[in-house]
Amino acid sequence: MTGTIINVVAVLVGGAIGLLFGSRIPERFKNTVIAGMGLFTGVMGLQMFLKSENQLIVLGAIIIGTLLGEWWKIEDGLQHLGLALEKRFSSDSETGGGSRFVRGFMVASLLFCIGPMAILGSIQDGLTGDYNLLAVKSTLDGFASIAFASTLGIGVLFSSVIVLVYQGGISLLAGTLSAVISDPMMNEMTATGGVILVGLAISNLLEIKKIRVGNFLPALAVAPLIVWLMEFFG
Repeated sequence: MTGTIINVVAVLVGGAIGLLFGSRIPERFKNTVIAGMGLFTGVMGLQMFLKSENQLIVLGAIIIGTLLGEWWKIEDGLQHLGLALEKRFSSDSETGGGSRFVRGFMVASLLFCIGPMAILGSIQDGLTGDYNLLAVKSTLDGFASIAFASTLGIGVLFSSVIVLVYQGGISLLAGTLSAVISDPMMNEMTATGGVILVGLAISNLLEIKKIRVGNFLPALAVAPLIVWLMEFFG
């Protein structure tokens, strides 16, 4: 859990810096930084996708995972959580699912939680106490939260709650996961996460097309399950 705590602190500190100095940063600079983060996120997602050894597994995981996400209304749940936090803590005059608070909360939560470093780092931290990988991720998340908070507001800070629950949960379950997840499973999980990151870049960062990216999240669990079923029945 040490690495997760460091990650949470990095997000909070970076977000606080972004809020404090955000008003001093010209709007065009902030928009360009967010666009740059969007391009970087998209390219990183493509790189992750290339780790797949069977793209059909990723496609199947995305389809099944999206159906589950729509059924469970994960995107709506994230929005409702963001709105509840906004109502309690934010003084923004904007309301509704498109508010700056909710956008900041959802973008930061998804970006900080999806990726090989979040998964591998949490497992490594939980199994051996080695949090070096999460320390690297914390540095990246800290700088990203500065840029996000300066543009998207206080909602970015509350993404630290999702980081704590998500990464902390993986660390606590690391013993069980390590006995189940093989390298092929991890490769397809990483590739599926890459597709989700591309969707995040297109929808929330570059704002090219609105995609209910949160509903893709179950695909991260479906991908290794498909690999396991193929290995079991193969």
